[in-house]
Amino acid sequence: MNRREFLLSSAAFGAMMVAAPSVFAEDKLTILGSVPSLGFPFFVHMLNEIKAEAATQGVNLTESDGQNSATKQTADIEAALVQKVNAIVISPLDVNALAPAIEEAVKAGVPVVTIDRRVDGVEGILAHVGADNVKGGEAEASAMVAAFPNGAKLFHLQGQPGAGPAIDRNKGVHNILDPLKDKYQIVFEQTANFARAEALSVTEARDAAHRQPPALLSAKDDQARGAREGCAARNFPAVTISGSAALPHALVAVRDGKLAGTVEQFPGKQSRTAVQIAVAYAKDKTEPKEKLVLLTPIVIGKDNLDKAERLNETK
Repeated sequence: MNRREFLLSSAAFGAMMVAAPSVFAEDKLTILGSVPSLGFPFFVHMLNEIKAEAATQGVNLTESDGQNSATKQTADIEAALVQKVNAIVISPLDVNALAPAIEEAVKAGVPVVTIDRRVDGVEGILAHVGADNVKGGEAEASAMVAAFPNGAKLFHLQGQPGAGPAIDRNKGVHNILDPLKDKYQIVFEQTANFARAEALSVTEARDAAHRQPPALLSAKDDQARGAREGCAARNFPAVTISGSAALPHALVAVRDGKLAGTVEQFPGKQSRTAVQIAVAYAKDKTEPKEKLVLLTPIVIGKDNLDKAERLNETK
């Protein structure tokens, strides 16, 4: 090798080191951990648990914040493939919009484990770990039915369109309430995109023809928080409101009697299990015992706060 060839080869290697420091810096596997947006506390917790389990497994982690943009999350996957990560653990923002990038990863031979949001249209995904959100929606609606045995009119704040959990929770709510529509009528139903501010404005701006009902179901705790604020602004503080995700602020609200309940989906357990599956396969091609791992959500109320995954964060 002459001097020019040596310099060129050294420069190329140096470029790879810059592009993917975690892949070449140590003799460790590297995985990508990607969540839809760190603007949501649920996904902050999820990424923290991914990070913790990666450390436990002794692998490097490339972190990805999708910033609530399918384009950004797609670009993060593509960059990870260029860097030759050994596996991808991802909660996709939109199950349809992220499908092409995930399919690209699968075709490149990179094992992909999805969390929380399942991508059904792509063959070859190693596994999915999530909560059974249909059962979660059913549990939330059933708890509200139990709270109003003589019937009630309800508001229903749905989650983000295109997000698998939102679709499934909505299905679960309707599985319970539709057969009981003579007693439990949903008089107002609209998305609030999992967001507190949007839930507040939606609640305040609801159709004037609808009188405030005694009950409100929400697909996310942040939405439930915004709905409480919206109801208080309209002088309807006595509404029974439930949420989903068992976030610390929701657990405090349940403890203090400001929220009827919240659905625990165990996102930390989801995240850690997904990393374990991805790393086991990346290390020695160990296939998961199950391709579909669904945890059963439960409704957290005052009587079972000790079952909440993030209770310690309320102190």
